[in-house]
Amino acid sequence: MSDEQPDPSQTNKHRSRSGSKPMHRRQRSSLVTPLRIAIVIAVLLVGTGALFANKLVSSKARTAPTKPTTTTQTRPSSPSTTQPTALALANEVPKHRLSPGPLYSAAIEAQNKLPGTSAWRITGPQSGTSIMGYASATSVVMGKSFQLFVSDNSPTFVVQAYRMGYYQGLYGHLVWTSPTITGVVQPACPPSQTSHTVSCNWQPSLQITTNSSWFPGDYILKLVSNTGQESYVPITVIDLHSNSAVLLINAVTTWQAYNLWGGWDLYFGPYQGARSTIVSFDRPYSYAFGQGAADFIGNELPMVALTEEMGLNVSYLTSIDINEYPQLLKNHSEIVSLGHDEYWSPKMRAAITSARNIGVNLAFLGANAIFRRIRFASSPLGRDRLEINYRIASLDPEYGKNNALVTTNWPSPPDPQPEGDLIGVQYQCNPVRYPMIITDPTAWVFHGTGLTMGSEIPNLVGSEFDGYGSNYSPPASLQLLANSPVLCRNVPYFADMSYYTASSGAGVFATGTNLWVAANGTQCPPPLSGCPISPVVTITKNVLIAFGTGPAGPTHPAHPNAAEVAAHPPYGPLIPTTPTTTAPVSTTTTSSTTSTTTTAPVSTTTTSSTTSTTTTAPVSTTTTSAPAG
Repeated sequence: MSDEQPDPSQTNKHRSRSGSKPMHRRQRSSLVTPLRIAIVIAVLLVGTGALFANKLVSSKARTAPTKPTTTTQTRPSSPSTTQPTALALANEVPKHRLSPGPLYSAAIEAQNKLPGTSAWRITGPQSGTSIMGYASATSVVMGKSFQLFVSDNSPTFVVQAYRMGYYQGLYGHLVWTSPTITGVVQPACPPSQTSHTVSCNWQPSLQITTNSSWFPGDYILKLVSNTGQESYVPITVIDLHSNSAVLLINAVTTWQAYNLWGGWDLYFGPYQGARSTIVSFDRPYSYAFGQGAADFIGNELPMVALTEEMGLNVSYLTSIDINEYPQLLKNHSEIVSLGHDEYWSPKMRAAITSARNIGVNLAFLGANAIFRRIRFASSPLGRDRLEINYRIASLDPEYGKNNALVTTNWPSPPDPQPEGDLIGVQYQCNPVRYPMIITDPTAWVFHGTGLTMGSEIPNLVGSEFDGYGSNYSPPASLQLLANSPVLCRNVPYFADMSYYTASSGAGVFATGTNLWVAANGTQCPPPLSGCPISPVVTITKNVLIAFGTGPAGPTHPAHPNAAEVAAHPPYGPLIPTTPTTTAPVSTTTTSSTTSTTTTAPVSTTTTSSTTSTTTTAPVSTTTTSAPAG
């Protein structure tokens, strides 16, 4: 995708968040009225790179890695011009599609037998501002280099690199530790005047050259000062030649959209109604956002740990890698979108659609995926370091010139392409907290769960949710597996888990809730309890295994029922509380106006089991102020 320049005042910048999401209603008649809502959210982002070597498809157990010979260059005088560019790395990408490898990987099994540690976790009192940093790329090809930019007000610090996986349930393995580095307070990063972009112009603190001990995967760089202050910098080590059965996507573009470091992001700014229209990867993640790791630990790490615990043949790419190397998606049996994967460029969407069209299975393990349309521009550190999202069509310089690039929501004009056309269901509303109600228990995804008709999994629907509707072109084979009545801002909806099969044979599964990935982990975020939630883990494993062995359609054909369920929902709809809030009407997101509505009532229905408790439809009587996802 061609790069474009931000506004002229963009050199150094500093922090943000504000915006709203539309709300779409589905009633029993299955008619959908587009509604507009103002929401407050907090979640996600970080962005791009590349990776290589040690194929995960190896049938031989990989020996324990040797001690790293990583070279560091303390405090280079300026950002390196010797690091491989995305254009240069593109020459290393295979020219033809690779056949997907086997479901299981001895190399992944061997990797996770290496010593695990919980030392990657941050402990002790933290100021959140003493030490912070960012990398020159969101991903790196193994064997290549990247730079780290750190601001530290203590005398010295070190960097510890942890590969994240299962590792005996400790989730981390120490790969490398830097020499001691002198701390330096880097200059402030004021926002640009027009786009309010916070982009730093720091001096590099060290250059890191990876080697074979940096096994491809998700990494956390832990910055540790000699005064006990700590923070994270995430980075993904990728393999451009991987044909792993399973591909997990790190949603760095969503992380960056929600990154308030410097006071600005794509939702908020320091005053009412303010937001950035361009955000930069050339800045740290806010410490309040995953201690500098953004949404990785809460919304992605549980799935990283589960796939590696299973010994699956898995590899990793970031959102930006998809934009740079779209052909890589065709080399796998399944692509997994994680807990919150909202921001997609046209090139990214075309890549995953093309993969589905040749039989690659897709699993959307969150909600609100592919909802915001973005494009990229370059920063001094390289391509795709600036993420652009105007929201209002008339503000976008591409409006009327190239409407396919105009950064409104995907369902909105001037080039509407609802995400439900691809996912099966699409974003409806937030915030909510409701049980997920199983309505098609004989479906293959529920094998071994013990779930029956009407079984509830408490509080699993939230805070954002997806559902079936008539305001897009749902796949003809769409099968609703769970159909859960909810009230969002006192308006009745249904949250849906879905599955369909494409003409290519690919299967597409969507959970319809943000909380799915977290429910597979060991530490429950509110309002979940009892994590890992057994039936959720079983369903996830069923999908990963079925999708990792080739096109799922021939073995697991979908049984279309969406129109029937929408016309005659087994449970619900819920009845709005009195007085009913009249939701603002909006058919597009091209207006800058917002509206205030009541928060979503919470169901008081309870269950004593997360498996096979059959219940009647829940009745809502209370309200919640759960934050938007």
